Amino acid sequence: MKVAVVDYNSGNLASASRGLQLAASRLGLAAEVTITADPAAVAAADRIVLPGQGAFADCARGLSAIDGLRAAVERATDAGTPFLGICVGMQLMAERGLEHEVTPGFGWIRGEIAAMQVPQPLRLPQMGWNELEFTPGAHPLLEGLRPGDHAYFVHSYALAGGDTAECIATTDYPGPVVAMVARGNRAGTQFHVEKSQEVGLRILANFLRWSPGR
Repeated sequence: MKVAVVDYNSGNLASASRGLQLAASRLGLAAEVTITADPAAVAAADRIVLPGQGAFADCARGLSAIDGLRAAVERATDAGTPFLGICVGMQLMAERGLEHEVTPGFGWIRGEIAAMQVPQPLRLPQMGWNELEFTPGAHPLLEGLRPGDHAYFVHSYALAGGDTAECIATTDYPGPVVAMVARGNRAGTQFHVEKSQEVGLRILANFLRWSPGR
């Protein structure tokens, strides 16, 4: 299995790569995990992972700045290659981002990425460990997890106006915040799976053996 971690100068690439390699090892899966900005390597991958951190607009511009890279991600996932977006990588799946300016996303899921509204004494960004809430059995990526398991979040913007059918897990800060999304062969986590220890490794392992539509 070839796994492409997309390099567009944003995201914890090395951490994501190490997490994928460890998850593959635990599964006994022969996986070649490559950090790459080469559109041909992305097109040939069996799995595509798009990390991201920072501002939505900066990440979108960074991805588009590398000739052919965004198009390769779109074409491969249109053809059914499983995709996992991490943090801003998940946010880019939405229709648009509103951080500092209006920036189009991939449009793979409904909704937009808007500033979170939290009351005092809570502060932004939401930073640290928070519980995941979901319906057991709701999605293959959640297999082996239990409601209340913790993941590591760092964000001030979140998906708003999304489709409840595309939201597979939430967290609370202090109301429901979208934590995971999935539609077809494309999925994403608002939290950092690569920093979420055993919970993150379980999700990465589930992603590696995920067969959407089968």
